[in-house]
Amino acid sequence: MNIAIGSDHRGFGVKQRLVKLLEQLGHQPFDTGTFSIEYADYPDYAFKVAERVGNGEAERGILVCGTGIGMCIAANKVAGVRAAPCHDIVSAEMSRRHNNANVLCLSADLLGEEIIERIVRIFLETQFEGGRHARRVEKITTYEGGAK
Repeated sequence: MNIAIGSDHRGFGVKQRLVKLLEQLGHQPFDTGTFSIEYADYPDYAFKVAERVGNGEAERGILVCGTGIGMCIAANKVAGVRAAPCHDIVSAEMSRRHNNANVLCLSADLLGEEIIERIVRIFLETQFEGGRHARRVEKITTYEGGAK
């Protein structure tokens, strides 16, 4: 799977570990930056990842900042993106199963290395259930496209 990944300075270390994990799992990560621990504005990287997902260049995206919240807010401004801030395995699973989330937003400051890896694996492995959930996701997509 092609996966766009990005972080701000606070998420840099986690992002570096996740790029290696994604490669080990057989995915093709595309690292959009940041590439150091120098201060960086999270929206810049959220938009880079979200645009790749929104235009179909990447099947999924992963964003990492201090809490995951800022990245999520910014990513959800891009058409076609359904970003979810996940802080446990249940939110990761349900964001995929019921909401067909395509961008995972993680906290570098609040989560440990082991739980982050579990969340990422679940997010990538869980399929969208469709059914009644597809109808709901389609309502979001329709609204996003300008139809009220």
